[in-house]
Amino acid sequence: MSLGRKRLFHLAAMGLVLLLGGCMNQLSSLPELPESESGPYKLGAGDRLRLQVFGQEELSQEYLVSDSGTITVPLIGSVAAEGQSLPDLEDAIETRLRDGILVEPNVTAEIIAYRPFYVLGETKSPGQYPYVPRMTVLTAVSMSGGFTFRAEEDVVSITRMVDGQMAEFRAGPLALVAPGDVINVHERYF
Repeated sequence: MSLGRKRLFHLAAMGLVLLLGGCMNQLSSLPELPESESGPYKLGAGDRLRLQVFGQEELSQEYLVSDSGTITVPLIGSVAAEGQSLPDLEDAIETRLRDGILVEPNVTAEIIAYRPFYVLGETKSPGQYPYVPRMTVLTAVSMSGGFTFRAEEDVVSITRMVDGQMAEFRAGPLALVAPGDVINVHERYF
């Protein structure tokens, strides 16, 4: 091999190493996905609830948490729901109903549909999907048709709302997904 060809070969090899290093660094530079919060589920925009107010059929119905994080209940109006647990929401509605409307209200709330999560990138059917509690990244990707042949299967990025701010994290296939997450399956290089 001539000196010129060797130099060209070394330059090409170095370029490939830099390219691969840059592509790997894209995900490796992201912080690791934090552990899921323990404790009761916190409501968010897009969650669908069923409220039962004992003895009050006109108040017992389905409600959608709006973009502003509220639900609108007849007789009492707008009630903050985003960031609340179900027991907290029940207490807030009972308190408002007790204020001159009902003597001893009894309210129960249940989630009938969680806000969706989203899958982007190298899956067969990227899009919006219904959330199921305790879902992993692998389960979410399976719902979107599975990985394409070009997909990086060992790590994905997840964009999630944390403390009121959107943040992007690195996660493995067994990481837990949360409602509203955006999962991005990246293309692998070789």
